[in-house]
Amino acid sequence: MQILQIIQSILLSLVTVITSLFSSQSVPFTYQLTTKTGGELEANYLKNGEYQTSYNEISSLQGFGKYIISYPKELESSNRIYPVVVFVNGTGVKASKYRRLFEHMASWGFIAIGTEEEYDWNGFASEMCIRLLKELNSSETLNDKPCVFYQKVDLDNVGITGHSQGGVGVFNAVTKQENKDIYKAAVAISPTNKELAANLLWDYDASLIKTPIFLLSGEGGGDDWVVTGEQLSDIYNDIKTKKIMARKINTAHGEMLYSADGYVTAWFMWKLQGDEEAAKAFTGEHPEIISNSLYQDVNISF
Repeated sequence: MQILQIIQSILLSLVTVITSLFSSQSVPFTYQLTTKTGGELEANYLKNGEYQTSYNEISSLQGFGKYIISYPKELESSNRIYPVVVFVNGTGVKASKYRRLFEHMASWGFIAIGTEEEYDWNGFASEMCIRLLKELNSSETLNDKPCVFYQKVDLDNVGITGHSQGGVGVFNAVTKQENKDIYKAAVAISPTNKELAANLLWDYDASLIKTPIFLLSGEGGGDDWVVTGEQLSDIYNDIKTKKIMARKINTAHGEMLYSADGYVTAWFMWKLQGDEEAAKAFTGEHPEIISNSLYQDVNISF
């Protein structure tokens, strides 16, 4: 029976890979216009922020080939520092396949960074993103040219988010990697359930998480087979630190990569930029996410 489960898990994983590889973009260009929202704050943070954005690629000798970075264009000429969001890829979904999310995060004042890694369950590529950012922040030049990131990276306000296998990568980045303590906030979207992850040898232990974390998944007509509501609750219950979970109704697994982006952005605006308006989505007497009809199974423990 165990062998059959392993075979089924591998086949499901291969389906995900094949689907991803044949899709040029995993996030629709118009997702901000077509994604349904059920609250004013969710809708507000789904829109672009006030910053124009720039884009950069930096080559790497690692297997993932290169880093992808979006950031506020004003960074190139300003004297301030900017918080960071690291993106962890789902199976077969390179950062270049969901650049729209990077650009959206940059429009809210973040340096958004990811890689072309297709299997980042262990959080290694995310660890390399942190090491690169530390180097960029301390280097006046990059490839014999002035480094625009020199002394511009706010290493005291770093967040991390990942979808599917990337959710597992988030867990391992904040618990096992060398720079695990640098993360101030985390989001795991539709993280692979514990049994499936174990069958794929993607080991993680959510009980080790110390970083405040937001767990999300799909529900209803598009029920998220990678992590059901019961399975997400199981992960949530393992976590001992500040945490929140929610499931967006009628949202399939792949759609979860972007369909909760309003609240993902609000979470990082609150945790990394101290935005008290964004905090109202999750805190106070009446957190918006609790009354939002598009979300269910909301649990908050702060």
